[in-house]
Amino acid sequence: MAARPPTGDDGDEPETIAFGIATLDARLDDADVRFPATDEEIRQALAGAEIPYDARGRTIAIEEALAAVDESEYDSQNELLDALYPVFDARRADTGMLGQLRAILPF
Repeated sequence: MAARPPTGDDGDEPETIAFGIATLDARLDDADVRFPATDEEIRQALAGAEIPYDARGRTIAIEEALAAVDESEYDSQNELLDALYPVFDARRADTGMLGQLRAILPF
């Protein structure tokens, strides 16, 4: 009698890479930020956190991200995330000259 082949189901989920708003959302939950909140309250709660904005792990300081938006007070966590989304998106899109070369070349 032959042995049964492994099912491949070892219970482990595939590893995912979170960045940008998803990472910020989780860190806000862990920091227990209460809304409405100001930039200063968010800075203090996240204590100089670096938030990855792409899958490569490049980061932006929360202070820098907050400084890039016009708002300074947020009524809800969703309002904060909506305000910061364009900041993370612009960072991801700005790949620089080397990134542009990599995108053009086939290897």
